[in-house]
Amino acid sequence: MPPIETGPTRPIGRIDPVSSNWSTARTAGGSLKRMTNAEKAEATVVLGNAFNPGEAPVDAERVALIRQAIADGSYPIIPMTVADAIIAAGLILRSTK
Repeated sequence: MPPIETGPTRPIGRIDPVSSNWSTARTAGGSLKRMTNAEKAEATVVLGNAFNPGEAPVDAERVALIRQAIADGSYPIIPMTVADAIIAAGLILRSTK
């Protein structure tokens, strides 16, 4: 496992009230730029698709059929199956893997 890189260390000092409305932001080129509160309010965040999971794989027709069967009272509910699923979910949550 590679070591964790930390930034440069510096002593902790008091907060300067004059410059407390400033913050730093990294520009597209990688350099640091100081931003005022007005600039922060105008800044936009651009999100990439790296963490976009896309659409959930849900069969809407099947969901509608199950909902209708539950509303009609014709959906088979087997207590042993429900109990087994609850126990399995508890075991999965306690698993260390």
